[in-house]
Amino acid sequence: MTREELKRHVLAFTDAFNQEDLGGVMAYMADDAVYDEFNGRRAEGAAAIREAFEPQFAGKFGTMRFREEDLILDAEAKSAMISWTCTLESPDRFGGWRGLDLLFFNDAGKVVRKETYAKTEKPAMRRLER
Repeated sequence: MTREELKRHVLAFTDAFNQEDLGGVMAYMADDAVYDEFNGRRAEGAAAIREAFEPQFAGKFGTMRFREEDLILDAEAKSAMISWTCTLESPDRFGGWRGLDLLFFNDAGKVVRKETYAKTEKPAMRRLER
């Protein structure tokens, strides 16, 4: 995998989250992938990962968007670190946090491991003033 291919995979994977496209996200996950969430939970296998993502894509937390800050690529190791600011917005609240994902890919361009780290235990949310 070239550096440009790796970059394209990482950005498309992240964009699928921003487009609220669970199918698009899952298209990047290997069947035997592992997802380590920032809260310490772990999902193993595509079905468990889909289940872990479903509340987010169903809007349970409001509208969630990831804005890329830094992207570090290691094409030889087929891995990347993407840091981001995540924003959440619901009809009455907004907020967010900063964090990062470590992504590890196989030769087919599928994510085999996704480790998420955050600079908070829970998002800092504020009430919207009307």
